[in-house]
Amino acid sequence: MDAVGAVAPHVDFSIWGLFWSADWVVKSVMLGLLGASIWCWAIIIDKSLHYRRAASEMNRFERQFWSGQSLEELYQAQSERTSGGLGAVFVAAMKEWKRSHEQNASSYVGMQQRLDKVLDVAIARESENLEKRLTFLATVGSAGPFIGLFGTVWGIMNAFTAIAASSSTNLAVVAAPIAEALFATAIGLVAAIPAVIAYNKLSSDAGKMIGRLEGFADEFSTILSRQLEGSG
Repeated sequence: MDAVGAVAPHVDFSIWGLFWSADWVVKSVMLGLLGASIWCWAIIIDKSLHYRRAASEMNRFERQFWSGQSLEELYQAQSERTSGGLGAVFVAAMKEWKRSHEQNASSYVGMQQRLDKVLDVAIARESENLEKRLTFLATVGSAGPFIGLFGTVWGIMNAFTAIAASSSTNLAVVAAPIAEALFATAIGLVAAIPAVIAYNKLSSDAGKMIGRLEGFADEFSTILSRQLEGSG
């Protein structure tokens, strides 16, 4: 009892103490979850700023598009700079439109089908850009607690091993391994909870912007279809 009492005060239960005294497997789990958490926050910040810029660009483009400016003038203005979102969809469709007219396409049905296909491809490209790296947030959000739980189970195994080696059930023998194990679970939750919340929010924002892309593509396709019928 005196030996245990002499050793127990030297156990460091601070965050750093729990980390440095942990088994290498538990340490690996902690470092992996910490790295995943840092990367998740980098994605969250980057995507939040990206979506804010994308929404602002969409609003600006829609104002220009519906301002009465000619399609040719708008196309020239958008072509001179790197466009994204609605601007990229518009430029892709206008390129196909101009290419078909330059080649004197005889089939208006085929021309409309090519325009629709170009719009679909442009939307898919922009959607992929909007949703890129969101799957990592979903993965961390779903797997993080289980990875932390693995560290917990491993730490508790070490605690029982310490009990068997010391032939003592004194709490001081197992307190440190159990604390390390629970710390691994805590880090798993710290990584997973923000990832899940951010994934739901960012996925919703991405879905709304993709919906705007699809809605604009339908409207623009209708405008070009009317021009095709008029020229026919």
